[in-house]
Amino acid sequence: MEDSPSFSTKEIYWLASCFWGIITCKLVYDITGFISPFCFKGYGKLSDKEKMEWNNRGFSTFHALIAAWASLYLLLFSDLFNEDSSNDLIVNRSSIISNMVLGFSIGYFLSDLAMVFWHFPALGGLEYVLHHGLSMFSISLSLMSSQGQIYILMVLFSESTTPFVNIRWYLDVAGRKSSTIYIYNGIALFFGWLIARIFLFIYFFAHMFNHFDEVKKIFPLGFYSLLTVPPVLGLMNVVWFWKIVKGLIKTISKARH
Repeated sequence: MEDSPSFSTKEIYWLASCFWGIITCKLVYDITGFISPFCFKGYGKLSDKEKMEWNNRGFSTFHALIAAWASLYLLLFSDLFNEDSSNDLIVNRSSIISNMVLGFSIGYFLSDLAMVFWHFPALGGLEYVLHHGLSMFSISLSLMSSQGQIYILMVLFSESTTPFVNIRWYLDVAGRKSSTIYIYNGIALFFGWLIARIFLFIYFFAHMFNHFDEVKKIFPLGFYSLLTVPPVLGLMNVVWFWKIVKGLIKTISKARH
């Protein structure tokens, strides 16, 4: 595992990565608005509200790709959380890269939550506020304490389903709801959600149960947050999954007729 930087240096990494996340969201928002008219002729006919959400989903997709790939790398391909790579407790492991990924995600959630509040409820209702608020709270605790990052990264990997959600919205707005690609995207969303937000959460709780002797050594607020926040997010995932299943069944039924 990498040597831990001094506390002051850590703070600089946190602030820089968070700021980087906010700036990146702004840049991708503007770039999405700039290139969209060249990629989709109907962009100019969208209402101001639809253009705003279109661009918002641009940086939402960008963050999802960065967070998912970084989480996958840290969890599976790096030695950071390999059981035999270090004598440190698995809940106490962190690195410069993992800290920067968490900071970047905080910047994203801050940016998106600010837009949700500013345009409320156009970009999402209270469930989005709850989801973003809990996510940002949990990521911040893990980042500042350098504890429980393996579990935060597992949850961040579930953002890999976000591009499919956004593609579905793009196709709907573009009038392609009856297209074959809409159906294929719906199927991909179904399996992606099942793997990343249902099966992964089951593994999450099983892993936490098997390492509970280590989990108990996390500082009190982080420990109780780990016991309460993931179940809430997991329940939300189940509710949303049920809506996805019903929507997919409805879409396939229409396609057959």
